[in-house]
Amino acid sequence: MKQVKPKTKAATRKMVVAAMFACLAFVLNTCVYFPSMAPFQHFVDVLAAVFLGPWYGCASALLCGILRMMSGRTIQAVTGAVFGPILGGLLYRKTKNIWLVFAGEIVGTGFFGAMASYPLMKWFYGLDAQSPFYYIPFYLPSAVVGAAMGVATLLVLQRTGLVARMQNELNR
Repeated sequence: MKQVKPKTKAATRKMVVAAMFACLAFVLNTCVYFPSMAPFQHFVDVLAAVFLGPWYGCASALLCGILRMMSGRTIQAVTGAVFGPILGGLLYRKTKNIWLVFAGEIVGTGFFGAMASYPLMKWFYGLDAQSPFYYIPFYLPSAVVGAAMGVATLLVLQRTGLVARMQNELNR
């Protein structure tokens, strides 16, 4: 019988957890509806950035965005999700500071995601908002609320020792 390498096991675990995070974000955003907002996407993005890192967190957000697009949302479901976990995950990897994940999610989604949406909405949907900054007031409140929920959850989990335990389980 062929022996599975530990690195392969960790990658498989991270893929499974990324898919579970994507499903969680999709279900929460579908069941709890806010017009033009998806705070639960940002909530899950913060968790994914800490537990999975920037790239698996991005994969989770991308998968959820694609699912949301398939259920009738625009391409903003993708652009509003993928930049936050990348920036937040990179900041967390470098500093291990949960508050910087919060800042990374807000900057990544609230600014970069919003500005990336402008050309895509113009090209794919013919919507010309006249400014690349148009979507920032729509993305920023959602990112702040969702990221704050994620940080609150992580602080509780960190106090109980579950953050370190889950990170160890995912990386072994």
